[in-house]
Amino acid sequence: MGQRCLWANRFNPAQVDQLLLNWNGAGKRVNLELFGKPTELKPGESVTLEHSYEVQVGEGTVGFWPRESKAAKKERAKAICAGLMKAHPDATIALHFSSNWELLVATILSAQSTDVKVNEVTADLFSKYRTLQDYASADPTEFEEDIHATGFFRNKTKSIIGAAKAILEQFGGEVPGAMEELLQLPGVARKTANVVLGAGFGIAEGFVVDTHIARLSLRMGLTPRQKTKAINTDKIEKDLMDLIPQEHWTQMGHALIWHGRRICDAKKPLCAECPVAELCPKVGVKPK
Repeated sequence: MGQRCLWANRFNPAQVDQLLLNWNGAGKRVNLELFGKPTELKPGESVTLEHSYEVQVGEGTVGFWPRESKAAKKERAKAICAGLMKAHPDATIALHFSSNWELLVATILSAQSTDVKVNEVTADLFSKYRTLQDYASADPTEFEEDIHATGFFRNKTKSIIGAAKAILEQFGGEVPGAMEELLQLPGVARKTANVVLGAGFGIAEGFVVDTHIARLSLRMGLTPRQKTKAINTDKIEKDLMDLIPQEHWTQMGHALIWHGRRICDAKKPLCAECPVAELCPKVGVKPK
């Protein structure tokens, strides 16, 4: 399949013809793909299609794809879901924890850090601070030093100490198991709440969207490519929730993360080894 990286829009045949004339008129050689079949166009050449198709323009590639209906996208998403969960049957959360509070702490620490680094830090942290009260009464300066290696240690210190105090004062010392209540805690947004609910309580309230899941969702065409520089994770979450059956939200999230780490790398995806390559439009992937 061709690259689908810069923008997408819908054109009628006359507009497609004009698009190619303009593109080739710049003196560039274009690789045209009609339903995945490469066809080289020399400068000045064009093609007319009988129907209106979605046009995807990339660096040196113009790809034409039939418009995908919502029902067709749902079926494709379900097939991707099945393929990834089969390929990564043991996919699970990488953070180490022994309680819902430790899961919450580790998830807050994981922002702009790696799970490996967080696990290194929490190995000592969880031994030093054993109760909610230990965290609530921790010295901020000392705590900042304890978590320094995870980055953004000042904000994370405020969030964790603040969350410990809030749970003691408002929730009887127990991490709440509802989205609305979790979002009341300092430093907790939807991603963190979804992780705690899914991995801690076994509740699929939403879909976790981290760096890997955001990248794969865009690359697989499960959510439209965004025009803004900052990725709208709320939009991606909503799209995934619409496409993936709720009973698979948590496990599919784990599978996407594992797939992103093992196969679908940001810069060098191993498409030849991907179990769902035939279902993926490879948005933004440069053809070899």
